[in-house]
Amino acid sequence: MAVSDKSRTVDIILACLAFVGVCGINRFYEGKIGTGILWLLTAGCCGIGSIIDIVLIAVGKATDSNGNTIENW
Repeated sequence: MAVSDKSRTVDIILACLAFVGVCGINRFYEGKIGTGILWLLTAGCCGIGSIIDIVLIAVGKATDSNGNTIENW
């Protein structure tokens, strides 16, 4: 599987910031514009989606818009 050029550090910081994480800025960073807009309009799917994002990033399962794993710290 290919590795993304995105940084996990930046991704998890964006996801963890209270306001930014709920607004889906990490989704825009990952290149997932559609779900970024969804997170923006639904406050991170009432926070549940944001929590899932943080867990996925922390365990190394987050992917970018091309399906490449975001592994680089």
